[in-house]
Amino acid sequence: MTSSSSISSRIRYLRERRELSQEALSEQVGFKDRQTLSSIENGHRKVDAAEAVAIARALGVKVSYFTDPFELAGEGRFSWRQRDVAPDDLDAYENKAGRWLAAYRHLARQLGRSVNSKMLRVALDKKSSFEEAVAEGDAVARALELGDVPAQRLSHVLEELLGTLVLYVDTEPGISGAACQLSQLNCVLINRGEPQARQAYDLAHELFHLLTWEQMPPQRIEGDIPDASHKRVEQLAENFASGLLMPTAVMERMLRAEPLPAEEETYSRWIAAHADRLEVSASAMMWRLVNMGVISVAAAKRLSEHGLIAGSSRRQPKPVARFSRVFVQVLHGALTDGLISVRRTAEVLQMPIEDLAELFVEHRLDAPFDL
Repeated sequence: MTSSSSISSRIRYLRERRELSQEALSEQVGFKDRQTLSSIENGHRKVDAAEAVAIARALGVKVSYFTDPFELAGEGRFSWRQRDVAPDDLDAYENKAGRWLAAYRHLARQLGRSVNSKMLRVALDKKSSFEEAVAEGDAVARALELGDVPAQRLSHVLEELLGTLVLYVDTEPGISGAACQLSQLNCVLINRGEPQARQAYDLAHELFHLLTWEQMPPQRIEGDIPDASHKRVEQLAENFASGLLMPTAVMERMLRAEPLPAEEETYSRWIAAHADRLEVSASAMMWRLVNMGVISVAAAKRLSEHGLIAGSSRRQPKPVARFSRVFVQVLHGALTDGLISVRRTAEVLQMPIEDLAELFVEHRLDAPFDL
């Protein structure tokens, strides 16, 4: 059930999205003046059925848009990692992702599950140094007990320990992923088709944004506006991800067990092998070694200039099940308890019913319906 205050906020959100003034929408709907609409949007006046139909028609949506619990309707805040994606395509994908998150939140609550993401404290702001960002990433890896290969456990720990939803999804070309905040729920979307090292880096990077959202609000589209302040935030995120995925203690143990060769010409083989071990890119491993003072900046630049360091891990994307087990378990429970129909579930996920059955199999669950 959607509250009257939610209906009011959805009307205001969609009007602003359509770039309509209160006066313009009031005229289309047939209100005598804009004050009536203002009272509705501020929650001081309820909308009757005829008014809801008129407003929906004017805004180009179904009346159900204002009450559908599976619509996010501007409630969430997104920060997208993307390259050259058309604005309309990104908007459409954000709307689709918003329905996944809204459905998960609504159904989980109906099942009596807690939807309350926890956040760690990190001592970072825009004035923090890159070294401090690395140290905070390192500290978070220890606090979450991510072990010797943080990339392997990060998504599981975020969901199980912090209540942060991590969804591995098929995205539009050019979208790497996103961080999203909505009421009491944090989420990260990851393009499951990208290289394994890229997936891990994106997850660590988006975690930084979730942890620092209030003190360093990210842009909706990263890099969309050439702003020195936001560029610095992204650099802090990169350094945080480096410290989290390659903690100092883990790196030092690796160097003791197998020291870096003395000859610069053989650095690349050592770096590639140990990058694969930690499931990060060779480039990320090289710059982490620079950060630790093991390799000089000059040596790193020579390796890069001679094409000896690849940007991504040699590992191909490992088969990652769609969405996540936590997400799919909620759908399974909701279908089993009759809280949602099979057709409605397939509609929200925008997939055929046959694919929905396969989704449960991917997560080692029996489909709770017959085809």
